[in-house]
Amino acid sequence: MFYKIFLSIFIILITTDVAIFFFFIRKWTKNIYLRLLWFLPSIALFSGILVNVFFRFAGLFGSIFVLVYLAITLPKVIFAIFSLLDLPFRFLFKKWKVYPFTLLSVIINIAILWILLYGSIIGKTRFQVKEVEFFSSDLPQSFAGYKIVHISDLHLGNWQNGHKTMQKLTDLINRQQPNIVAVTGDIVNRFAFELEGYDTIFSQINAPDGIYSVLGNHDYGTYYQWESKEQELENFNTLKQHQTDMNFKLLNNENAIIVKGEDSIAVIGVENASSHHRFIDNSDLPKALQGTENIKFKILLSHDPSLWRKEVVNTDINLMLSGHTHGAQLVLGCLPIASNFYPEWSGLYLEGYKGLYVNMGIGYVGIPFRYGALPEVTVIRLQTNN
Repeated sequence: MFYKIFLSIFIILITTDVAIFFFFIRKWTKNIYLRLLWFLPSIALFSGILVNVFFRFAGLFGSIFVLVYLAITLPKVIFAIFSLLDLPFRFLFKKWKVYPFTLLSVIINIAILWILLYGSIIGKTRFQVKEVEFFSSDLPQSFAGYKIVHISDLHLGNWQNGHKTMQKLTDLINRQQPNIVAVTGDIVNRFAFELEGYDTIFSQINAPDGIYSVLGNHDYGTYYQWESKEQELENFNTLKQHQTDMNFKLLNNENAIIVKGEDSIAVIGVENASSHHRFIDNSDLPKALQGTENIKFKILLSHDPSLWRKEVVNTDINLMLSGHTHGAQLVLGCLPIASNFYPEWSGLYLEGYKGLYVNMGIGYVGIPFRYGALPEVTVIRLQTNN
């Protein structure tokens, strides 16, 4: 697998460099050292890829390297492809100094570099607050106007200056004055120690009726080769203890009942559920629902939104809250990449009287970048149809 990846990357790097060299570099300079200098960035990038894989660099360092790789390689690939499209013009109009497709590639590459710079410097911490109203005739009147703040996918292990960023997030949550806070998984990337030091920050969250969380696929620590099952279990148990220390009520296929006078609603949480074989599936919805039979209004927390069509739409659950998709961390106008993988990837979806809200998350995976799919804090206000 690794050898195929290396071969593909090597072919892309060398092919684009050679094409641009023959079209432009060799015409611009006859100095052999300057010509060789053109290939130096690609050699450095390929060496960096080898170091990253064989020494298993991850987290922030690996993410920044991927970003640098894209910023250097993607514009060159586009420039090389568009330059090939100019071949007929080069043959027919030899005196032209600028060719149309080459010029177009320059414009596109300027846009790409802007997107990469904005998304990696500004977009990744530009928290947006989205306000949503959800109406239901099953909601008790005493809960009308009840406010839920929904966050997801913190991926704390990827953050540089993470404590400062999470303090900013905590202050933003408190300004919304929520009744409850829902955290729908992927708090960490791989390790429980990523949560160290955050207990004093997240314990500042003021939600009178509690902070409720569920596990996401990253929270189980399965993206790391543990020395033993005991070590993996210890990491998992430590993560759960950290959540307790932060005043999070972790709902592992269980529920909590919120009471107002003679009325009540249920908050139900399942462990990570997935329709894809790559992700762990420990969900048990029937078990999580036990004890909620006489409660009319039910809220389900599930990390992966695919559970909604798989199981939830056939139950009496009114509203499901999910994350997981990140909105693919990139939305260009009306072209959401995430919609190719998830039919419900962002925002509120309705099926009769039932609803699903998919939060695009706070953190990131792969590269420290968000453009169009900005980190999201959702404020959901419950309303009755009566």
